[in-house]
Amino acid sequence: MNPESDRAEPIHHGRVKVFDFFSGCGGASRGFEDAGMEIVFGLDWDADARLTFKKNFPAAHVEPTDIRETSVDSVRKLVADHKPNPILFCGCAPCQPFTKQNTTRPDPNSDDRVPLLIKFGRFIQACKPDIVFVENVPGIQKLRLGAEPLNRFLEMLEEAGYRRPACRAVPLKQYGVPQGRRRFLLLASLHGPVELPAATHGPGTANPEYATVHDWIGDLPPIEAGETHPEFPDHRAANLSERNLERVRVTPEGGGHRSWPDHLKLECHNETKGYSDVYGRMSWDSPASGLTTRCISYSNGRFGHPEQDRAISVREAACLQTFPMEFHFEGSLSSMARQIGNAVPVRLTKTIGRHVHRHLAQVGVS
Repeated sequence: MNPESDRAEPIHHGRVKVFDFFSGCGGASRGFEDAGMEIVFGLDWDADARLTFKKNFPAAHVEPTDIRETSVDSVRKLVADHKPNPILFCGCAPCQPFTKQNTTRPDPNSDDRVPLLIKFGRFIQACKPDIVFVENVPGIQKLRLGAEPLNRFLEMLEEAGYRRPACRAVPLKQYGVPQGRRRFLLLASLHGPVELPAATHGPGTANPEYATVHDWIGDLPPIEAGETHPEFPDHRAANLSERNLERVRVTPEGGGHRSWPDHLKLECHNETKGYSDVYGRMSWDSPASGLTTRCISYSNGRFGHPEQDRAISVREAACLQTFPMEFHFEGSLSSMARQIGNAVPVRLTKTIGRHVHRHLAQVGVS
């Protein structure tokens, strides 16, 4: 649940204050906190996510609205209150318009999530934080809507004085996250060029093996489908129908619906070569596939437990997003899954935060 190789002490340089826009339940914030930063501001439209954020960051100011209804002047005042400490703005906007699962390209006149990155850029231009961090799906680089949101955002950064930001898609597993997905990362500094941190896991690093499913959930106690463990917080598994119980029982570790007998197969799976991950089990010795907002649903991805006859629990999903055991979630079972699936992996921003401390030390900011 927390591999030994990551228990190094965080690097401290001053007390960086984090403003987490699109904070969700607080995955990015927890990583920055673990790196020695202080979380002072959270903003998200989802009521359950805000409750989770408040529970885990009780000292932070939480905006009970979304970025479209938040005053730039009010945030600028909060930033001024925390100066002269270094300020980090984190802006991980909702990614659904840019995902592969979104089969129709969003219309800028109908999907108001697309310009959220631009709205975030206006707060950056007004407040001039020392550091800007953005995480999204790689598809954000390919979306073209006349004025591509990412290109316009990069222009806004340059206009505000951020020179040569680092941005590219990277595999999360290179930062110790036990998932095979790639994410787009952007890091910008008001104090000069900055690079993304070097890989911490994989060939040529101090941790040559990538983190696996077993590393992070292998020591959680077994439970049945529909059961809640009495001692481990949020170790709750969704129920399964008798038909799906029959299906998961004949699915081998790492396998999926292609291993089923014909009487259990769905017609749609016979008609296409797609859907390779649905009704799939994870493999113990590999990273998981990317978690989604339905990460505890056996039928919606490779979310079956490697050996127990159920989908992964809320706590197991949180572990695979590298949340610590003491991080608690609010809301219904489906709401907690949505929060976890939308979260930025904790291990990612912990690595980014340590890297930011080193950068600030190099440029003499304290």
